[in-house]
Amino acid sequence: MSTKVTFKKDFTIGGDLTVRRMGYGAMRITGDGIWGPPKDRAEAIRVLKRAVELGVDFIDTADSYGPHISEELIAEALHPYPKGLIIATKGGLTRTGPNQWPVNASPEHLKAALEGSLARLKLDSIDLYQLHRIDPNVPFEKTLEFLQEVQEEGLVRHIGLSEVSVADIKKAEEYIDVVSVQNMYSVDNRKWEAVLEYCEESDKAFIPWYPMNGGDVSLMQKLEKVAKEVGASAHQVALSWLLHHSPNILLIPGTSSVKHLEENIKAESIALTEEQLTALES
Repeated sequence: MSTKVTFKKDFTIGGDLTVRRMGYGAMRITGDGIWGPPKDRAEAIRVLKRAVELGVDFIDTADSYGPHISEELIAEALHPYPKGLIIATKGGLTRTGPNQWPVNASPEHLKAALEGSLARLKLDSIDLYQLHRIDPNVPFEKTLEFLQEVQEEGLVRHIGLSEVSVADIKKAEEYIDVVSVQNMYSVDNRKWEAVLEYCEESDKAFIPWYPMNGGDVSLMQKLEKVAKEVGASAHQVALSWLLHHSPNILLIPGTSSVKHLEENIKAESIALTEEQLTALES
């Protein structure tokens, strides 16, 4: 009989923020197209409260989710925050309509975005502030100088980046200590494997978004097969694979449903065998 592979359940961000590796992404508690308020506000509040009840201590959001709605709901549901709850947010995108995400990482925009996030989340300092995107129209150095300044002022504790290459991270590290990277990544989308490896080498958190790409039919068949073997769903197996794949991965699956939230968190308890992991990765 194959041996189940165990994995660490927590990770320490930046040397001082120890969190459970199964977190929650708060993008989906907004309206369609991540625009406007949710259809069911009461359920959105229940989702946030239930996440914390289930032991989630890392919530990921952004000023652009809604915009502003996600951060406002987090504060409404959870403030005053329980001890140890880490709320990570992001700045660097603007919104012009549903599913529209223009980039703006100018110091002027980021200053307004950060001030807005602090006010909406009712915080004096953000534990993990992430640059949502590098702006091709703004010198990266200018953006990094801004992040360096707000960290020195104590407005942010730690800094992360999103959708970046290893070269981008190394450039940023000339100015700031990068403690996390949030890139699109899943068992069927391994484009950023080199970034994950760099995060492992330098002890950074790697936070995959869109953790189940779902475009590969043959992989879906493999996921379904393993799911049947372990008594879970294909989605739960895809999440479990990520937890097994690297100890630096922090998961932030998002949902606007308490039922789906509970199903996502159960993925943490799935132990896969070496054979199952090999089958999924082949």
